[in-house]
Amino acid sequence: MDSQTERQTIRTRSREADALRLAITRTARRLRQEAGGGLSPTAVAALASIERHKVVTPGELARIEGVQRPTVTRVVNRLLENGLIERREDPEDRRSALLTLTDQGRTYLAEHRSRKSAWLADLIEELPQEDAETLARAAQILSGALEGHRTAEIGLPGGAETGEGS
Repeated sequence: MDSQTERQTIRTRSREADALRLAITRTARRLRQEAGGGLSPTAVAALASIERHKVVTPGELARIEGVQRPTVTRVVNRLLENGLIERREDPEDRRSALLTLTDQGRTYLAEHRSRKSAWLADLIEELPQEDAETLARAAQILSGALEGHRTAEIGLPGGAETGEGS
């Protein structure tokens, strides 16, 4: 490939990346609006991480979410106040706590996800069949591409999942 063709390909990929970023950002914003529910995106992401990991300490949650410990403390307190998680003493380290989801927390996440999925399903339903199939394939491609980047992004051991559950 000559340098002019390479430059053109780079410019094209950059424009495609910009368009995809914008579409993803707008979709994510709209999904947050449709979900409602009163919790911040940070709190919902933390709740989903607790669900995914079953039991976590506040320090682990801060690392998983990529936020500072004071931020996690505020989020955990909000989730506790709303009855969405419970905190118990860590039997191996009495200075630490273990966080788990409550039934109310599971219900909250299920309803939150359901509202977002319903909105997205309605949007896709309005598309021509070919476009809906293209989006389904694009979701598979993007999910696969993200798999290799997940653990490197937040420093988790191989195979650990990140904030997809919200």
